[in-house]
Amino acid sequence: MLVGREAELAQLDRLLDEARTGNPVLALVEGPSGIGKSALVKHFVDKQQGFPVHSASGAPWESAHPWGVLEQLMRAPVTATDAIDAAHAYLDRLEDPALIVIEDTHWVDTESLQALSSMIRRAHGRSLLIVWICPDVLPDGVADATARILTSHYADTIHVGPLLPSDIAQLALLRIGADLSPWTARRLHEHTLGSPRPILQLLDEIPRTQWHGWQARFPAPRQHAAVVGRALGACTDETRALIEAAAVLGTECPLALVAALAGIEDPTVTLEGAHTAGLLTMREQRGVVTLSFPDPMTRAAVADGIGPARWRALHARAATLVDDEGDALFHLVSATPTADASVADRLDKFAQERAVDGAWSNAAEALITASRITPDRELRTQRLIRGVDALTGAADLPQAQTFVPEIESVPGGPMRNAVLGYLAIQRGRAAEAHYLLTGAWNMLGDAHADPELAAMICQRMVLHSLARLRGDDLVAWADRASELVSVDAPAAVESQAIRGLGLAMTGRVDAARASYASLADHVRLGAQSQRVRMAEGWLALAVDEPDWARTELEAAEPTTFRGGSLRISLWSQAWLARTQFALGAWGDALRTVDRAAAQLDSTGLDLLRPLVHWTGAQVHALRGDWSAAREHLRRGRAGTNDYALMLVPSCIAAAQCAEVSADYDGVLRYLEPLVAMQSRQALDEPGFWPWPDLYGNALVMTGRIDEADSFLRPHEERAADRGHRSAKARVGFVRGRIHAARGDIDSAREVFEESLESLAPLPLPYDRARINFAYGQTMRRAGRRRDADAVIRAARELYSTLGATSYVQRCDRELKAGGLKTGNGAPTTRNVDVGSLTPQERAVATLVASGHTNKEVAGELFLSVKTVQYHLTRVYSKFGIRSRSELAAQFRQEE
Repeated sequence: MLVGREAELAQLDRLLDEARTGNPVLALVEGPSGIGKSALVKHFVDKQQGFPVHSASGAPWESAHPWGVLEQLMRAPVTATDAIDAAHAYLDRLEDPALIVIEDTHWVDTESLQALSSMIRRAHGRSLLIVWICPDVLPDGVADATARILTSHYADTIHVGPLLPSDIAQLALLRIGADLSPWTARRLHEHTLGSPRPILQLLDEIPRTQWHGWQARFPAPRQHAAVVGRALGACTDETRALIEAAAVLGTECPLALVAALAGIEDPTVTLEGAHTAGLLTMREQRGVVTLSFPDPMTRAAVADGIGPARWRALHARAATLVDDEGDALFHLVSATPTADASVADRLDKFAQERAVDGAWSNAAEALITASRITPDRELRTQRLIRGVDALTGAADLPQAQTFVPEIESVPGGPMRNAVLGYLAIQRGRAAEAHYLLTGAWNMLGDAHADPELAAMICQRMVLHSLARLRGDDLVAWADRASELVSVDAPAAVESQAIRGLGLAMTGRVDAARASYASLADHVRLGAQSQRVRMAEGWLALAVDEPDWARTELEAAEPTTFRGGSLRISLWSQAWLARTQFALGAWGDALRTVDRAAAQLDSTGLDLLRPLVHWTGAQVHALRGDWSAAREHLRRGRAGTNDYALMLVPSCIAAAQCAEVSADYDGVLRYLEPLVAMQSRQALDEPGFWPWPDLYGNALVMTGRIDEADSFLRPHEERAADRGHRSAKARVGFVRGRIHAARGDIDSAREVFEESLESLAPLPLPYDRARINFAYGQTMRRAGRRRDADAVIRAARELYSTLGATSYVQRCDRELKAGGLKTGNGAPTTRNVDVGSLTPQERAVATLVASGHTNKEVAGELFLSVKTVQYHLTRVYSKFGIRSRSELAAQFRQEE
């Protein structure tokens, strides 16, 4: 039962393959205790065939016995006087090939280690792999000579790290048949630090039925609890009191607070005892000393060993000592053995205060805890539902999902439906969200009878409308929310933060700007401000102000110090990556994508998946890393039943990648769902979604000139009406291609120049490169080779600066096809058959020889398929060949 170790097994396989070639290898498999090093090596050994396996192990009581481990391997006494003689003696007896595995290498006697090390140096030409297994941090008592030998063999080290939450879920399924939720798997990972041994122990010890419910915390495995219990039993009463106080207060807390709770005036000597026992660690930073446990399981073991009466007394005293109101309330809960309406009410009030600030994670914890100690059944259910709603707002969807069965078991109502609809939005389930939210609104009846609930439903409808790209609906629902509650209410603030985007999506950019200007007076700092800055950043990117967009989106991304929401941070990161792409900071864009993608995986916020992975796919394609590009396309895939906010970036990403590879039929195919969309206002609004130029260009490149003309006209009119510079430039270069295809080269040149002029004041290097490239292709086809050379060189320089190697190569081919010189000054023709190929023939032959079809070559070089066939026929004739394979062979020979 080995999961999550594919990379480590691949490393071992690679080392074994090297050993098979006659290059002996000594590999070090290291990692923390219990991480699964031995299980990994056993799995590796069990699948080997044709390699005799010899194994031995070290032991601390044998580490001073010379040749102890070598005697295990040779099964006979060692008579050699030094390590080199012993190495030769063992090699003489060892078959070829051979695999030697040493467990607990850190406890192996020095003489045996020296002999094994010498064997590797003297086994030239033999198929020999030696695997040493040891911890990554050597324990006390290991000989200095042993440590030096191990250190000298770190060249081929395989580090075995913690399992990922997904690995833990798979392990649970295999071990006990329990399908852990992502939230439970993540918490089990945090509790065990991803170590397989305690994970397996807990899977066996906790009843299977309990794994599907919500657990406040996990216990320590019984074996670990026993070890901690013995260590705790050996401590003095004061030391034990200090350790138990630390367990009550949390994973990391100030020493002064721990000492106060334990009733110890001078904790210095006491702390020394806790440190010696290995139960507490100390850290000092800027004069403040904090205490923590070596791992969460140790804290759980100490906490579980405290008796009920002392447990309640410690928590009751802690509630009077801590400064944070939320911490005090949670301590009161732990000090309360039964349901307590008064404490539950205080938690509810605290949650409402945190919700006003947008601190949904704190609000969720308070509400769910309050629901567990609320005596009244109906009120208990309402608090649980609100807690799940807050978890959704905090983007902790895996944890929210664990409560869904409990919520679905209660009778339907507007609050229940609104919360489940909100969760459905974040998970990207458009139809489910629409059904639940419209049902919630209809159940409500008179909105003014419960204005807060009505405003909350309106706010969910605002987000639903945004995800559907329905700007008019978004504005209408936002206005309803503002009419129902005060401007400072969370539902009103969140609705107004998005309202400006709805206005801009429907062409009312000035009204959108005014809307955000009016919010400045009553938006609080923290999460409320974060929402507004995210939306303003998105708007700035859409209206050709990427520098402003970057400032706003970077400010909206952090959550740690400003009390922001992870959900809004992910929106900010998605649009920040697009902004960084537009500005040419592609390295920054990829880092933003990678950071956001990792957070998406942990939150389950599927609504934003395509938006985040869009930039990753495009950048990697442009840089020629097609494996990475395809992976981003896969992870960002969406279908026609998904939200428009998911479908649109998914389609555009696939089309942009297809354009990079000159697959213009693919571009049309990928964008077809956008052409067929019924609600189009936000989709076609200039600046929001850069797809019309992609589609129009592909129509031209596939010879559908009249279709391209009719498709482009409304987009040109809209861009001109809005005065949107980059949108005018993008559709302008397509108009230039149309003019050229109809033989009007002068009009084509004029439109291309106007497009470049529109972009001149904007910091958009990729757009300039793209237009220059299209301009150059068009001029070359029209026979204007010198004009083509100039603009293609400009495109090449921009692409090179961006790292867009895919287009740098295409520019070089265009320059060669034009018969002038390439960017590095090298001649465009080679001495192929005494220079018998024209530049155009050379370009066609190069692509065909590399495996491209005639259709692909036509798209790449902006020629008709018939023209490609004509050039190819002439190439065949000049070379005296008859097939593409012969052409490829001819080029290989010339190279």
